[in-house]
Amino acid sequence: MDVLYLLIPLSVLAMLAILGLFAWALQGGQFDALDGEAARILAAEGEALDADQVAKGTPPEESACP
Repeated sequence: MDVLYLLIPLSVLAMLAILGLFAWALQGGQFDALDGEAARILAAEGEALDADQVAKGTPPEESACP
């Protein structure tokens, strides 16, 4: 029963921290224009998204494994 005196305040502090981070993300514009990012990903056909990806039209390098 004594452990509840520790766990309840810790859970309240954790909840307040999570709500604070969520409010910070809302104020920072993290959730604005979600449709624009989805369209940007679909529209970028010819561009390599990562350095490991090859550009469109170039053959992939052969793997080092036989």
